[in-house]
Amino acid sequence: MAAHGSRKVIFAALAGNSLIAIIKFMAAAYTGSSAMLSEAIHSVVDTGNQGLLLYGMKRAKRPADEQHPFGYGMEIYFWSFIVAIMVFAVGAGISFYEGFHKVLHPQPISNPMINYIVLGLAMIFEGGALYIAYKEFGKVRGNFGLFEAVRRSKDPTLFTVLFEDTAAMLGLMVAFIGIFIAHSFNIPWVDGATSLVIAAILAGTAILLAVETKGLLIGEAASPDVVKGICKLTKNHEEIGNVNEMRTMHLGPEDILLALSVDFIDNLPSEKVEAIIFELEKEIKGQYPEIRRLFIEVQDRFHHDQSAQAEELREKGEGDKKA
Repeated sequence: MAAHGSRKVIFAALAGNSLIAIIKFMAAAYTGSSAMLSEAIHSVVDTGNQGLLLYGMKRAKRPADEQHPFGYGMEIYFWSFIVAIMVFAVGAGISFYEGFHKVLHPQPISNPMINYIVLGLAMIFEGGALYIAYKEFGKVRGNFGLFEAVRRSKDPTLFTVLFEDTAAMLGLMVAFIGIFIAHSFNIPWVDGATSLVIAAILAGTAILLAVETKGLLIGEAASPDVVKGICKLTKNHEEIGNVNEMRTMHLGPEDILLALSVDFIDNLPSEKVEAIIFELEKEIKGQYPEIRRLFIEVQDRFHHDQSAQAEELREKGEGDKKA
């Protein structure tokens, strides 16, 4: 998805969470609810996370230089991983501490109606942000299911906000139910237990974010559709006898590195080989503009296989030495 769509989702979430956090803290201070305090912390963490994502997007736009010849696109993956750590360490950690403390030392909730009003307003704001995030994500998910689309997505800014907003809605519903039970049935410790449930929701969200972002951070290949399309374009040139190897890696959501090794048929003049390579580059970049860096190696198939076998033996030998 385009960066514009990602920023739209983040700004919507940032505006909603900033306002919600202030209201929640006021309600928590007035009523003494542990669940409401956990929700306020949750909103603060989400607000900070959206700020980190915007910062990461800005840093990722920097042009390539001598120290980073392939650019800074992967920096957005780094900051998305930091967001996952923030959700776990700050959001889940503080909520767990607050909930555990209130379970051991329960206190009755005063004037819960304030909490109900605040939670209702928060659901409206969060629902709007979640709708925008889901709508934008729907533009790129295609025919895939939600989780499959998240797994295939190369834009962590979008699914991070989607996860956060979903967790926020779950947290609000849990807080509403917990506060209602704690006050209606005069069971004060349920308020603290509700904070523990919210902490578990945040921890689960953080783990999902970390798992999804980790793959991008260490380098993920382009989608199978892109790889198949490149193979098809290459094989359309009859002069190319074999595709020895193709390697792709995302350097950013819309930035793919492609290394291609091909074997031309024998007895082609060098001028013809150069012309075909030039034409192939134009075709690939024209159909897949996200492929911004393309390297084509001309190599005999037999020599390529020999090099690959030698590399495999070298890696195996190094592995045996370490073992």
